[in-house]
Parts: sequence; structure tokens; C-alpha cells
Amino acid sequence: MVDHTLFQSRCRWAPGVGLIQSAEQAAALIKDGMTVGMSGFTRAGEAKAVPRALAEQAQRAPLSITLMTGASLGNDLDKLLTEAKVLSRRMPFQVDTTLRRAINDGKVMFLDQHLSETVELLRNHQLGEIDVAVVEASAITEQGHIVPTTSVGNSASYAILADKIIVELNLSSPAALEGMHDIYIPQMRPTRPPIPVVAADSRIGSTAIPIDPSRIAAIVVTQEKDSPSTVLPADADTQRIAEHLIGFFTAEVESGRLTPSLLPLQAGIGTMANAVMSGLAKGPFEHLTMYSEVLQDSTFDLLDSGKLDFASGCSITLSEGCGERVWPQLEKYRDRLVLRPQELSNHPGIVRRLGIIAINTALEADIYGNVNSTHVCGTRMMNGIGGSGDFARNAQLSIFVTKSLAKGGDVSSFVPFASHIDHTEHDVDILVSEHGLADLRGLAPRERAVVVIETCADPLYRPALRHYFEQACERGGHTPHCLEQALSWHAAVEQCGNMREFQFAERQGDAVAG
Repeated sequence: MVDHTLFQSRCRWAPGVGLIQSAEQAAALIKDGMTVGMSGFTRAGEAKAVPRALAEQAQRAPLSITLMTGASLGNDLDKLLTEAKVLSRRMPFQVDTTLRRAINDGKVMFLDQHLSETVELLRNHQLGEIDVAVVEASAITEQGHIVPTTSVGNSASYAILADKIIVELNLSSPAALEGMHDIYIPQMRPTRPPIPVVAADSRIGSTAIPIDPSRIAAIVVTQEKDSPSTVLPADADTQRIAEHLIGFFTAEVESGRLTPSLLPLQAGIGTMANAVMSGLAKGPFEHLTMYSEVLQDSTFDLLDSGKLDFASGCSITLSEGCGERVWPQLEKYRDRLVLRPQELSNHPGIVRRLGIIAINTALEADIYGNVNSTHVCGTRMMNGIGGSGDFARNAQLSIFVTKSLAKGGDVSSFVPFASHIDHTEHDVDILVSEHGLADLRGLAPRERAVVVIETCADPLYRPALRHYFEQACERGGHTPHCLEQALSWHAAVEQCGNMREFQFAERQGDAVAG
């Protein structure tokens, strides 16, 4: 049953009450072969009831769609849609294990995109047209405009471009979200004026998505929560990574290259990035700002500590414990937060203008500083490049962090040659592991290799990396390689499940010869 008093407080658009439908009725508007844009960015602000109803509908009458989102969906929606064989194509990011398996089996075609680019491609008709947009809303204004919930992502452009709009009005979302969003849509090229974001706290747009409300085909009333993030407490290794970065930033301040307020910070998602950001609270910094994608637990830890003045992002994703603290008192944070479309939070021009310090996570890096963020052994997709490329290419400081070992030491995160390259050596300034920080600025490839091996690689694998590099240098070249050996470490993982035969340099030659 719909609480009409609460509904009217959240849907102030008079015709809205006549458009209330069940999730099943709304899902029936989505037909086989359609392209659907759904809200949601990193388990935050996704439409929840309609995708679930769509999966149930497909069990009775098979259909498949192209699904576009902002980033990953919560509440196991990608899993349910994959199991129901609803997804024929998916973009631009995901984190679900079931969907990942379908992608790697070739059953779902996945387009891994820079997160700043998806709606730009849509706007210029390079990805077809959006048939239906499904957007979670905290409110609908008197004008019929949509107030998003905990993420903006690509929701604004999907709603503006779609033929039909389904609004999931989530009555359990905090009312304090209204007024927190900054919706700005760049004009068309080639006469587009500069986007006037000049600081993390710039507000340049509206607080709701401006749409023609005649395209709203259904309003589904829900009261479901976002999935909590799965961020884990910092362990000894992530704590050491944070300490290395704090030491680096402190030295940059002492040298005069940075001030105690640093520059606007961006951090990727997950336990490691969250731990690094939380660690900044212990450093000698003040009046920090963030210009990032996802505002995680660490954002609110820094706000509460008094170290962080303002944070701009495109979604808020919190652990259960942090959410219990933040959501009931969201009002107290409102003046220090803004949520934008992801084409603004990740916009390369803004990233370069603000001089962002970008901190992202690598799956692996090679001795010359090339970084793989996406593919295991060069072929199997994990999640996607996300926004890391938007920031790495354009940041003032591009930092990648990773533990030096994976799979209990069976795999080295630092290898002779990355098996897939998302971020070339030209876009990587700093590499950090629990063992140390490699400052690669101003170094030629041969110099980079020495620093990466001796600073970041685990001691178990340093002899083999040294041996590889010495052999490669004997052959010459600006970026020396032994091509027949370059991916032998990954081949060993494919064949034996580990890289342990490369722990000792004297065994590497024997392994290759054999």
C-alpha cells in the first residue's frame, strides 16, 4: 500500500499520483531488444524493484536488452538479470561475479568504457538511442523534475535522452538528499563553452534532473535501501601503503610542491583506497578537499575529523556501520557535499584544471610502470577500467597502489610486462606497495625499472625481476624486453596456478629453456 501523505510530500508534481504502477506493470514497458539506461553507481542509487520484476518477467517470456548504468548495481541485480538471461550487452562497469563469468564466457557482450565517456557517446548518437530510462528518485518536484537519491551517475542524461522514463520513487531515501545534487549537462560540440567548475565546491547546475515530465510513463513507489559497501578494515599491508603515501605527501609539502591542503583528492573504490584515504587523517594536513567519484566511509571519517572541508562526487556508498551513523544525520553534512553527473565528476578537463591527486588501485604493474586495472592474465575481465583512466591521464599526480603479492604469494603484482595495459607508463607517476613508494617522475624506462623492482616488488620475486631486466638490457632498446619471456610469468599462472618458479633468478632461465 502506498502511503499517500508521504507520497505527496515526495511527489509534488500533481499528475504523478495518476502514474503509480506496480513494478511488474512498469517492467512490462521494457521489450525485447531495447536499450535501457538505469540509475546506479557503485551499489548506490540504483532502481531496485523494476529490474527485479524484469528478471522475473524474463523467466516467463524470454527477452534480452542492452543495459547501460553509471557503474555497478547493488542488491544482486546484475546477478539476477544475468541468471534470467536478460542481458545481451552491458556497459560501462560491473562488479558481480555471476555477470563476470558470463562476460568471460562470451555470453554477455561487455563494453568496458571510461566512465566519463558513455553519455558523451550517447549524446552524439554513437551508441544508438535509449528506449527506456529507469531512475531511482528521492523526490519529484512541482515541475516534474527528478531528484536523484544517493547517486547521479549517468541518470540525468539517460532520463533526458530516453523515449520513456520509469521513476522509482524511494520513500525511504533521506529527505536531506534534496538540494545536494548539482545537475549540469554540457552543451553540444564543437561550440561547447567551458564547464565552469573551478573548485571542488563549485555549484553550477540545478538540484534536480530537468526533463519533460510528459515522458514519465510510470512511477513505482519503493522503500528499499542501497546495498552496504563491503569495505573491510585496513590490514597491516594497506596501513603501510597509507603510511608510505602520507610520508610522500609530507615530503612534497616540505619541498614546496604542495601546500598542507594538498590538492583535490580522488580515490578509487574498495578497501585499499578507503584505507589510504582514512590514513590521511593521521597526517599533518588540513583543509583538504575531494573531487572524486565515490564518497566512501573515509570521506565521512575525514569530514568528522575536521581534516576535510568539502567533497564532490557522483555517489555515496557506505558500509553498514558508517551508514547507520551518517544517514540519520545527513543534514549536518549537506553544506559540505555535492553529487554530480559522472561526466562532470570524471571530466578530463576539470581533472586537469583542478590539479587532482588521483589514487587508484592496480591489479598488476610492470617494471616500467604500465598498469593493468582490469584483466587477469590479460584475458579475464574483473570489473572494468571505471574512472581510473579519466583521472590517471589528466591528474597532477597519478598514483596507483597495490599489494605486492596476490593469492597467498603465488602471484606477484609486479611483473616483467603487464598482461593487459589500461594505463601506460606515460600516465603513471607513483607506484606504491606495502614495501615502499616508487616515484617515477622524470625517470627514463631503465631508471623506472630499477626503482620499481627495488622499492615495490616483494623480496620473493625481486631476484627474478632483476634477472629479467639484466637479460633485457643486454639486448638493448629504450624499453628493454625479452619478448619470448615477457609473459612467461602469466603463462605459468595459466599452466600451474602460480608464479613460484620465478621466485629465484637462477631458476628462471631453466624454466624458460624448458
